[in-house]
Amino acid sequence: MFYKEGLCRLATCEYRSPNQGNLDNLYMHLTNYAINKTSSNYIQNKGSEKDNLGHKRSLTFALKYIEQMGHDSARVLSDIKETIIKTVCTV
Repeated sequence: MFYKEGLCRLATCEYRSPNQGNLDNLYMHLTNYAINKTSSNYIQNKGSEKDNLGHKRSLTFALKYIEQMGHDSARVLSDIKETIIKTVCTV
């Protein structure tokens, strides 16, 4: 069984492909709360009813956003499930 909701953490700096100039920018390459909460760009969520603001959002919001950007959210969700299964099997 796969739970239909989850948490999506966002980096506080817009992602760019890794290069010599940005490899040290942890705010760009990691979504870890302990790191991003120290960023001047970090926006704390105000509650679940304002799911379009902040650096922690629902899986539902993330999948809708992926669709709005013209990507296949069902495929993304399928890939997430497949990754979970493979991870559990390796343990």
